Amino acid sequence: MTLLSRRQFNFLTLAGGIAAGMGATTAFAAEETSVVLLLSGGIADGGWGQHAYEGLKSLDGKPGFKIAYAENISQAQIPQVARGYADDGYKLVIGHGYEFGSPFLEVAPDYPETNFFVSSFLPQPEVPKNILYADLAYFDVAYAAGALAALISEKKASVGFIGGGDNPTQQNMMKAFIAGAEKTVTGVKGVGIVTGDYNNAAKGKQAAATMIGNGADVIWHAADVTGLGAIQAAVEGNVKVLGCYSDQTELAPKNIGTSFEMNLAGMVVTTAEAVAGGTFKGGIEWKPTLAEMWLLKAGANGDHNPETVSAEAWASFQTIWNDITARKIDVAALLK
Repeated sequence: MTLLSRRQFNFLTLAGGIAAGMGATTAFAAEETSVVLLLSGGIADGGWGQHAYEGLKSLDGKPGFKIAYAENISQAQIPQVARGYADDGYKLVIGHGYEFGSPFLEVAPDYPETNFFVSSFLPQPEVPKNILYADLAYFDVAYAAGALAALISEKKASVGFIGGGDNPTQQNMMKAFIAGAEKTVTGVKGVGIVTGDYNNAAKGKQAAATMIGNGADVIWHAADVTGLGAIQAAVEGNVKVLGCYSDQTELAPKNIGTSFEMNLAGMVVTTAEAVAGGTFKGGIEWKPTLAEMWLLKAGANGDHNPETVSAEAWASFQTIWNDITARKIDVAALLK
């Protein structure tokens, strides 16, 4: 198998295309399923990009797949980069993140034989039949995190959410977290701050410290680097904390009850195998369940830390987790 990397995007001009030196095009055998992963960030970010890349890399050992990736693509570069891989004959072009949603609407109609996937919500009711979007259960996991936070709270007074970018997804995750906490344990108040920044640990620390100072004794973040600051504040404030996107147990082994790890590797593999198997269906929004899209991780402890999460609390949480997965709890309806 061949891993083709297009890591450097040095455009001479926006209209001029990709500069030379990015590797020769390889002709693909008819039976091969060629897959490229496009990212606006890097493959070594410890979470969003890295987990998707790990899924792509796992295809390298599977018969019939050829893989490539391109990282650090700017918004302006997306259409040209996507067209470049479609012109090269790739059968699946994955745009990892909401940034790819609108540009792919422009590109896909020109390549009806190429399948496109965007790891973000459907942007409009009707989209080209060769694009698949995805609802990655963000609101479901936020509700579950709020429920667990309330269950493991010692004071049963307040639990807090720290968000990143100020966008509808983060705002609704905050609402879902609060609903999960307040509907699970009577008397617990859910609070939240969307910091407006995914990459500012100082903001996350300050926001979490404020919540802790006001009585919150469990913190959950969904804020990447900003969330690292929230974890630090939880450690310094001697309160419990829940990780997000990857297993963050090692950052605060005595404080983290569990981490909600996003199954981005599985997402990439599932989508690629659907193309290989001829079952890929675009023009819709894929809605994986909570358990399909999110994993519970707590390092060597398995799925949770028994020193932080009691057996009773975990059993109650598992019931809620299973009910959300089975769609018995309709989180989206609670946000309307």
